[in-house]
Amino acid sequence: MPHASVKLIPGVDQNRTPALNETGISVSNLIRFIPDRQGIGLVQKLGGWTKFYSNGIGSIIRALWAWEDTNAQSYLAVGAEASISAINNGNRRVITPEIRTDNVAPDIDTTSGSTTVTINDPGSNVTDYDSVYIPVHISVGGLILFGMYQCTAVGANSFEITSVDALGVPLPATSTVTAGGDVPDLTTTNGSPFVNVELPGHGFTAGTAFPILVSTTVGGITFYGNYLIQSVVDADNFIIAATTLATSSTSGFINGGDARYVIYAGVGPIPAGTGYGVGGYGVGGYGSGSQITPVTNPITAVDWTLDNWGEILIACPLNGAIYQWSPSSGNETLTVIPNAPIINQGAFVAMPQRQIIAWGSTFTGISDPLLIRWCDVNNYDSWIGTVTNQAGSYRIPKGSRVIQCIQGPQQGLIWTDLGVWAMQYVGPPYVYQFNELGTGCGLIGRKAATSMNGVVYWMGQSQFYKLSGAGVETIPCPIWDVVFQDIDTSNLDKIRVAPNSRFGEISWYFPTISNGGEPSHYIKYNIFLNQWDFGELERTAWINESVLGPPIGGGPLPNSNDAFVIQHETSTDAVDANGNPYPMNSYFETGYYVMNEADLKMFVDQVWPDMKWGYYGGTQNVTVNLTFKVTDYAGQTPISYGPFPMTENTTFITPRFRGRLTSIRLDSNDIGTFWRIGNIRYRFQPDGKF
Repeated sequence: MPHASVKLIPGVDQNRTPALNETGISVSNLIRFIPDRQGIGLVQKLGGWTKFYSNGIGSIIRALWAWEDTNAQSYLAVGAEASISAINNGNRRVITPEIRTDNVAPDIDTTSGSTTVTINDPGSNVTDYDSVYIPVHISVGGLILFGMYQCTAVGANSFEITSVDALGVPLPATSTVTAGGDVPDLTTTNGSPFVNVELPGHGFTAGTAFPILVSTTVGGITFYGNYLIQSVVDADNFIIAATTLATSSTSGFINGGDARYVIYAGVGPIPAGTGYGVGGYGVGGYGSGSQITPVTNPITAVDWTLDNWGEILIACPLNGAIYQWSPSSGNETLTVIPNAPIINQGAFVAMPQRQIIAWGSTFTGISDPLLIRWCDVNNYDSWIGTVTNQAGSYRIPKGSRVIQCIQGPQQGLIWTDLGVWAMQYVGPPYVYQFNELGTGCGLIGRKAATSMNGVVYWMGQSQFYKLSGAGVETIPCPIWDVVFQDIDTSNLDKIRVAPNSRFGEISWYFPTISNGGEPSHYIKYNIFLNQWDFGELERTAWINESVLGPPIGGGPLPNSNDAFVIQHETSTDAVDANGNPYPMNSYFETGYYVMNEADLKMFVDQVWPDMKWGYYGGTQNVTVNLTFKVTDYAGQTPISYGPFPMTENTTFITPRFRGRLTSIRLDSNDIGTFWRIGNIRYRFQPDGKF
């Protein structure tokens, strides 16, 4: 009887039908392809994982970042929806920043010629380490208070700030006021979009933006956002244009006439050399001890972006401020960077000149989805560009929003919904040069791009792309149907790219229509072999190889509804929530082999396995199961033969099946094992006409 071997076409192809994908793999789960000297991919079981940290995090993990401090201590930042924490040597430290919002009647004291302003806020308990954000303009003593200020403690019911201008230069009051302060008063006219704003000594000019950051309804118009100043009436009044017509003629104060104080809790001392102590922020208690504000409102975040500034962790919650935390400072929580933009979609640290780059940023408190801002070189407390620093900003001229930015090879990379841009450091006076690298290749979600070996890879709205020396190129994807026909388009920002430098692999975890919400499936691209595979696994965060070793992911584990930090490529198995080994259901299934192109059926009576049955030098103990699915027509429901278990001691199996088309499924589901497929052979003969 003649013999033949199972010669697989490497890679997985789901776009082809099973009959068209002859001798190719059509379905896979938890496998990978390893190059051999002929350049083809050998199929083997995917590496397993263990818990990096023993306990659950308590909410869905959205971001991870590994870095090392100046004492050679390695840390992992874990940004979850309800917390952010730092893990070091198996110990978790919750460093979630805290804020509190107070709405009180303006009660502010100023002294003519002094930059010190006293804010009376009963029960505020502000300390020297706190910052206060004032989102509603307050006119008092010839000053307009608006934005972020560093605090100085006075007592349980009041605190002081230093009045500064837009550049941080101290700005003295022009009159003495006790228990005063006015917020903007809006006056509408029935049937008109024009609104008078009364704000004593406002200082605005026509053509500039007036931000309203607290939603307020007056005359049937709900005000929120930036409003263009149409004209200036006098020193106390100006006109803005609403987007709708007023339904009545009336007046009303923003925030109901109350001041709003958003108090950002802080701790000291602040790390040296980061810019604190210049301008109006040199007053107060920086460097004089350590304490925390008794604020009991930890922030929550739908997502985080994380990076490190040397040993200092930089963290930005989605639509939030930018925070810093140094392991060696003794700080108990992240501390807001007072002069940084208050609202951002994300941030990263540009290298080698070391600047924080923020996107979806702001000048007014309202996010501009196309605005890029950056701080001065080596000074993340300086964000206003002057002739003496390298802070600045740029607004991307195309697209509707910036989706993601990363530090790529030799340049920063910016993705919008339409294309990809490069920001190249050129030094003063322009600091950065911006160039569009490609259009029609926008990013699908806010964490769908990464770089590996000097090449950048990303997932677009309907294709995969890479950026190399040849420019932007499309990556053909033979499993296109798997992702783009089943992706949950309402949760695209939950997609997570997962590079694994150890094996030259880049995965994208994505939510599906059938299992919407969290990323439950993945597709994986091998950059060395140009081959793809896919499977089911839920990961909501990921970092590549780092100072902490192999890649680390975040996601659920069996026997628990909590989220865990999981280190990959550390085991032959999965792991459950108790830390016990858990079987990995690794398998692949081929398309149909045509047993005979003529009108004869073929009979197979023996199959001879050839596998790697375990790790080199390890126990050869795996049991793999081989199943044959046989049919005469591609559209028929096949008849299954098996599964036939095979071990190292199996010389042959006798499936004894007859047909024209055959597909093969190989799987394993045991613990503590590894396998790699070799040259499986079979014996066959003609067995009657069809």
